[in-house]
Amino acid sequence: MPRTSSVVLAAGAALLVRRAVRRRIATSPLWPMPALETPISGQGGRRVPSLRLAVAERAVPAEGVALLRLESPAGTPLPEWQPGAHLDLVLPSGLVRQYSLCGDPADRATYTVATRLIEDGRGGSREVHEELREGAELVVRGPRNRFPLTEAPSYAFVAGGIGITPVLPMLRAVEAAGAEWRLLYGGRSRATMPFLDEIEKLGGERVTVVAEDESGLPDAAAFLAGTGEGAAVYCCGPEPLMDAVATALPEGRTLHLERFTPGASTAQLGTFEVELRRTGRTLTVPAGRSVLATVRDELPNVSYSCEQGFCGTCQQRVLEGEIDHQDELLTDAERQDSMLICVSRCLGRKLVLDL
Repeated sequence: MPRTSSVVLAAGAALLVRRAVRRRIATSPLWPMPALETPISGQGGRRVPSLRLAVAERAVPAEGVALLRLESPAGTPLPEWQPGAHLDLVLPSGLVRQYSLCGDPADRATYTVATRLIEDGRGGSREVHEELREGAELVVRGPRNRFPLTEAPSYAFVAGGIGITPVLPMLRAVEAAGAEWRLLYGGRSRATMPFLDEIEKLGGERVTVVAEDESGLPDAAAFLAGTGEGAAVYCCGPEPLMDAVATALPEGRTLHLERFTPGASTAQLGTFEVELRRTGRTLTVPAGRSVLATVRDELPNVSYSCEQGFCGTCQQRVLEGEIDHQDELLTDAERQDSMLICVSRCLGRKLVLDL
């Protein structure tokens, strides 16, 4: 019988169960799960680790979704990764896009990613769907993990549409470890929801599937009300879904989010100055305009790609000033003296960049 968080155990029995789960987790080959932090940078001067991989297989796991299996043309083992990790794909056009790894971490021969076609997007997903066929080669960077799976007494996962990709390896890991878990998986229709058959077989009654064309929007509050004290809640999907999960989160649970887009800046309306120390110019960054756009007026060759704070191409060293970090990439250590100028701004009146 599948376990759910509604099972009531006496305090002593519950403690024994948690200890047993922790022992299984500790001995599982997928645990512990540290974040794999790979330095990625643009003009900051640090080396950007990369691999050239080939598309070994292309599939369509759901309507509007392309799945790619990537392998080394030389057949060499690929770097290790853990659930929650993603790759930077450097597309043939030069665009850099980030996709969660959704395969098996034990498989060192291939990386698996999946992406939904965004009709009104900025071109990255369309290029993946139209250009990356079997045999095509491309450069990837990573893996890197800003969404690591941590040890907890139980787990609640909420995924919307293609947001299932970082969650799927987590489900396999917690199931293999014997941990208690539940999943709320929503999408526009069942036909558009990738990996649905595998997930329903894996989780049985622990999986709640909500197709919008059948049942409307997922009820995050009702789902989270069934989570136990100390549960880790993982969510990836559209912003409204993540906002609903954050709002409905009961006390005593920890929330982990993987965003598709950067969060709103606390300083979007502020005007400030940026000094380009090596260039010898000081520029004014007006309200509503990015540091990147302003700097490129003076230095048009400054590298950039995603313009959303995910890829790291525009990372620059900061010599002076207080940074309003709005990226989803840099580590705490990197944030001490660098920023992604496509999204981050200044909390004061002036920043000095090593440009």
